Amino acid sequence: MTDGDPQAHPTAPAVVPRWEWRTFAGPADADALRAGTLAALPATESHESDEVYLLSLVGDGSVKLRDGVVDTKVQQHLDGHGLQQWRPTMKEPFPLDADALATAFAAAGVDAPPTDRPTYSEREVADELVGPRDDLRLARVHKLRRRTTFEGCLVEVTDLTVGDGDTTASTTTVAVEATDPALVVAAVARLGLAERHNTCMARGLRSLLGWAPQRCAVIDVGTNSVKLVLAERRDGRLHTLVDRAVVARLGEGLAETGALIAPAMDRAAAAIEEMAREARAGGPVEIAAVGTAGLRMAPNRDAFVDTVFGRCGVSVEVISGQEEARLAYLAAVSTLDVDGEHLLVFDSGGGSSQFTFGSPRQPGEQFSVDVGAVRFTERYGLDGPVDDGVLDEALAGIAADLDRLAGRPRPDAVIAIGGTSTNLAAVRHGLADYDPDAVHGTRLDLAEIDRQIELYRARTADQRRELAGLQPARAEVILAGACIVRTILTLSGQDTVTVSDRGLRHGVLAERFDPVATS
Repeated sequence: MTDGDPQAHPTAPAVVPRWEWRTFAGPADADALRAGTLAALPATESHESDEVYLLSLVGDGSVKLRDGVVDTKVQQHLDGHGLQQWRPTMKEPFPLDADALATAFAAAGVDAPPTDRPTYSEREVADELVGPRDDLRLARVHKLRRRTTFEGCLVEVTDLTVGDGDTTASTTTVAVEATDPALVVAAVARLGLAERHNTCMARGLRSLLGWAPQRCAVIDVGTNSVKLVLAERRDGRLHTLVDRAVVARLGEGLAETGALIAPAMDRAAAAIEEMAREARAGGPVEIAAVGTAGLRMAPNRDAFVDTVFGRCGVSVEVISGQEEARLAYLAAVSTLDVDGEHLLVFDSGGGSSQFTFGSPRQPGEQFSVDVGAVRFTERYGLDGPVDDGVLDEALAGIAADLDRLAGRPRPDAVIAIGGTSTNLAAVRHGLADYDPDAVHGTRLDLAEIDRQIELYRARTADQRRELAGLQPARAEVILAGACIVRTILTLSGQDTVTVSDRGLRHGVLAERFDPVATS
């Protein structure tokens, strides 16, 4: 992947970069996308055009050919709401010289191919420079655009048809843009679109054409750990190649200072950068990254998200607690054999815990509570030995903050996902090396959880690290995590939890990249 902010061509328009949010209608929800507040907006102008986009498997920059002119934009910044700030880098008529070609290909995320003449026409670019490459594609797009203004933003609703000779697809896309990102966030919410994904034009067109890298990856940026799952498409399914985690403790100090601290942000950004490098090492790959509770709570999340994008070109989308719970539920339930129709699935992370009640086939009520292992470790000093009084106080504090679980009907089964529960299962089996197949489906009863609480409460962090099965970097927070799991069981009226090794990243992988569950 080339530099995410390539040098502008001398012909770049002198305009103020704008923040943009865009969403594409799915196969069956174009009418729903146009409904509500959006339907009531009067179009102040409309345009119809035919354009050609240069698409790349490794970059999301905008390279558009229209009326004999090449117009390029690159993503300059990203904020914690997922908004993208785009900067124009060139507006140049054909024929293109070597400098203009370099700018256009850099915007697409690739190096320009060698050239053997001073300038290239549009046809020569298509036939000689793009046609021979497997990682580039030209797509013809017909647009009918309707524009208006709303809450200080430009709103554009576009009906488009894209084709490349082999495939044709049509959809509706909505874009909201302004120079002030706060205005865009507010307008998107007022339009009822806040729960939809922000997808740039290049990525949306690739999806419509069904053209994507054979490999895809998801990076889950949690309060305590950063996790990667890398998969490859074969035989109509996704097959996992890599599935690992690094404890980066992004949320360290968040409870005390109210913000992400610099060392924690650097550790997490370095982990994401290394995972992105690993994912890209085998060739083109599509990467999705999601951030959870630590980033939801941090007032300086924009700085972290923008830093990550600048370091490695990965866009971290900070998802809601409800969305996090829904995706984790789908990943966990689809891969476990559990009895009963009424299930509780929870994921207790470093900064929060997500709960979903539902059936084996469909999630129901979902909510997130700010109860996490890092937060309670810092609140009660649970990173070392504690006496009965401190332990009782911590358990009472956890129970008080989890009062939304009290008084509900007893679920038929409780399923736990996330690093706390998988570490408890690994310690239960005494695993010297982590084995996801041994952990997945492990049943932990209250007696086993109480046994482990006693192990941890009597030991320093260094002594905990000596326990077989415990990830060393979790030594400080595992006691708080075990107390949270115990409290969830007692409040739900159950005495056993089933552990799933599949979590949020697997749910994102399945939903974003393949309708069939990963193998």
